[in-house]
Amino acid sequence: MEDYAIILDYLPIGYVKEDVPSFKKKPVAQAIGIEEFTLLELIPKENVNLDIHEKVYIGAGKREKIARVNRRLKYDKLTATAKLELNYVIEEIIKEHEDRFVRFFNEAGPISTRLHQIELLPGIGKKHMWDILNARKQKEFESYQDIKERVPMLADPVKLISKRILLELEGSSDRKGKRKYTIFTRPPKKKT
Repeated sequence: MEDYAIILDYLPIGYVKEDVPSFKKKPVAQAIGIEEFTLLELIPKENVNLDIHEKVYIGAGKREKIARVNRRLKYDKLTATAKLELNYVIEEIIKEHEDRFVRFFNEAGPISTRLHQIELLPGIGKKHMWDILNARKQKEFESYQDIKERVPMLADPVKLISKRILLELEGSSDRKGKRKYTIFTRPPKKKT
């Protein structure tokens, strides 16, 4: 469960397409959780305005700005504004929680005999995977900068992780089946 979320879009009079008279429309916000990148629909408390990129508490107990977490959202239910802001917000979360994501590079392991977790990052093949594994054998990575310096041919680690999180949230699959795995997000529960 998420304790904090970042606002991606705030709709003070609700969704435009709803067939509800305007006087009955209620404010709604779309947000992303900080821990598991859960896409959420939030209902703010009365007379509360929210700003895009604002961090709000949504956990148990007293909440200052959010009345309730209405539901989980799928990527395709996000507004255009929320989709636009999503990548920026994901990158900010990744930068803010550097230790957590550097730990991924230090601890990622094999999924099967043919596939390693590191290969799930977009643009990482066997060569880059071995470069990362050999560099971390010598000494664990300490920061994103350390990863960039010790694995020079590797793209920006923040961008790699961000792209992977977006792929997981979009839920699309590729022909090699790499997107069926989730590393950073919690997939929605399947309806039975």
